[in-house]
Amino acid sequence: MPVRAVALLAAAALALAGAPPDPCYEDERPRRCIPDFVNAAFGAPVAASSTCGRRGPESLCDPPGDQPPDSACRVCDAARSDRRHPPAHLTDLNNPHDVTCWRSAALPPAAYDSPPDNVSLTLSLGKKYELTYVSLQFCPRAARPDSVAIYKSADYGVTWQPFQFYSSQCRRVYGRPNKATVTAANEQEARCSDSHRLTGEGSGGARLAFSTLEGRPSAANFDISPVLQDWVTATDVRVVFNRLHMVSEGEEPDGKRQAAPGTQHYAVSDFAVGGRCKCNGHASRCVPARAEDGTGLSAGAGAQQLACDCKHNTAGRDCERCKPFHFDRPWGRATARDANECKAATNRLLRCVGVPCPCPRALRLATPREENVCSEILKLLQIKQLKIYNAL
Repeated sequence: MPVRAVALLAAAALALAGAPPDPCYEDERPRRCIPDFVNAAFGAPVAASSTCGRRGPESLCDPPGDQPPDSACRVCDAARSDRRHPPAHLTDLNNPHDVTCWRSAALPPAAYDSPPDNVSLTLSLGKKYELTYVSLQFCPRAARPDSVAIYKSADYGVTWQPFQFYSSQCRRVYGRPNKATVTAANEQEARCSDSHRLTGEGSGGARLAFSTLEGRPSAANFDISPVLQDWVTATDVRVVFNRLHMVSEGEEPDGKRQAAPGTQHYAVSDFAVGGRCKCNGHASRCVPARAEDGTGLSAGAGAQQLACDCKHNTAGRDCERCKPFHFDRPWGRATARDANECKAATNRLLRCVGVPCPCPRALRLATPREENVCSEILKLLQIKQLKIYNAL
C-alpha cells in the first residue's frame, strides 16, 4: 500500500478515535438523546410595549424606602447610553454586582379600580423549546407588580395560551380561584397564585419563578404524557403586567386608595427561561437552521433560527418526522425504553411504487400499515416530480 494511503488511513483512525461519542447511540445502537439544559432567553430579543425615555427624558422614582430621596429617582433617556433602560437589558448577562434594568415609561397614579396597565414583554426563542421554568428578577427597590399574566405560544406568536397568573386578587383580576388544584383532566390549565409570595424580597429585588410542571399529576410520567409535552412546548413567552403593587399595602382596597405619585413604572433586571431545545429525543443539540434544510423556518423578529441536529433517521426542525423512504415503522418520540428509530422502507414495499406496479393496485392484499407506508412514499414522489416539472 502506498505510503500516502497509509498516512491517510492513520489520520482518519486518529480522528475517529479522538471524536467524542455520539450521545444518540451506544455501541452503535440508537438511544434517546436530548440537548443540554439552557437559559433559552439568554441573548434572545425581547419586544416591550413600553420603555422609558423613548419620547424624551423622563424622571422615574422608586417607592419610598430607606434610601435618601435624591437617590430614589433617576432620569431615563433612550437617546443616551448611560441613561437608557432598553429591553435588551432583560436577557444580557445577569451580574448582581452590575445590575442592568429594563424600565417601562412612567404610568399615571393608579387606584385599585383603575383599568389594567397591560405593559407587555414578548420573548422570542427562535425555535420550539420544552420549558421547565420562567423567571423574572425585579430591579432592587423598584415597585413590584401585583398582577402578572404569563402566556406562551407554540407557533411563533400566531396564537397564545395562558401559562400562569399572579395576583393578590386572582378572581377579581383574572376570574380564577387562587391556587386551584390541577387534576389529570385539566393539566393544561393555567393557575393563579398569590403575588404576595414573590421570593427574594431584599436588596437584590423580588423574584417571580414559575415552574411549568409543579402540581401537574402526570409530571412523573412526562415521557409518556403527550398532554404535558404539549403544555411545556413554547416558541415565545409573553409577560403582561396588569397592575402594580399598591404602596399602601395592608389597607383594605376601597377603590379610592392610590399609590404614591412618581413611583409608577415597571422595572425588571432579568428575564430567564429554563428549558431544552425540543427534539423529541432524536438529537443532542440544536444548530443554526439553514433555509436549504427545508425545515419551514419561522421565528419572532430578530430571533436566531435554530433546528435540531436530527439522528435516528428523523427529519424536521424538531425531528418530528421520519426521513424520506424511512417509513417501515411509524414515527415516534424517543423514550428511555425505545429510541423509536425510523427504519428504511423494505424493498417489497418500494416495488409497489412506480408505473409497472402502482400502489393502489399492488396493495389490495397488503396490510393497513403497508398501505400507509406506500401512501407516504407516493406523496414524496409526487412532490419530487412536481418540483422537477416546475423546473422545466
